[in-house]
Amino acid sequence: MTAVASTGPATSAVAQPRNGITRTVSQSLTMAYRGLLKVRRTPEQLFDVTLQPIIFTVMFAYIFGGAIAGDVTKYLPTLIPGILVQTVITGSVVTGVQLREDMDKGVFDRFRSLPIARIAPLAGALLADTVRYAIATTITFVVGAIMGYHQIVDHIGWTVLAGLLVIVVAWSISWIFALFGMLARTAGSVQGISFLVLFPLTFLSNAFVQTTTLPEPLKTFAEINPVSHLITAVRTMVNDQQVTGDVWLTLLGAAVVVAVFAPLTVRAYMRKA
Repeated sequence: MTAVASTGPATSAVAQPRNGITRTVSQSLTMAYRGLLKVRRTPEQLFDVTLQPIIFTVMFAYIFGGAIAGDVTKYLPTLIPGILVQTVITGSVVTGVQLREDMDKGVFDRFRSLPIARIAPLAGALLADTVRYAIATTITFVVGAIMGYHQIVDHIGWTVLAGLLVIVVAWSISWIFALFGMLARTAGSVQGISFLVLFPLTFLSNAFVQTTTLPEPLKTFAEINPVSHLITAVRTMVNDQQVTGDVWLTLLGAAVVVAVFAPLTVRAYMRKA
């Protein structure tokens, strides 16, 4: 009886680090690395964050630049922040789609049998996707600089801060689509529902035109649209080198999204994991 009593605390002491924060973080980073390996083996997964910003920037600039601003170069300070936000935010949909695919393929069932923190696969997926956002942000700014958007290079520090703001917001939004991935039945339905939500938000904004040119109902919607506030924040940081109220409003909105959807997503995930 004495031997049994003495081994109980020791066993508990050994098991405790297995569930500690340090170990959980390490396992989450390992899962994030797994996500990056998937991209290396199937690089076509990056088409949306590599080709899309190039195609959209060139196409919209040369189609609408002359009509809206009278010149392509003059249109770039308006267009590039809009394209950047649209590309990165829509790229966050992939989080939910890939989570649903992993669950459908039984990958999460395998993770359940491993001696790892149950939250690690979800946290790793969200961390890995921040690399996608960084790639999209970099490519969009590089294309804009090549086309003549000189503020990007002239004020590189502000450009980096604006890019980080977009990445933070996209990461916060990815919690919403991760929840969609937990609740939806198929990956296709996750993608369909997500784009049904995102397309009005990204296009009915100030991404491509000033809200003053819109009919009154659309103008009102665009002005209260959170995407418009993010785009305005990016424009003022890169074009005017200023931190305005839109920046703080955007960060507050991102914090609220995480505070609401992160617990819901984790709860849904833990039920399935």
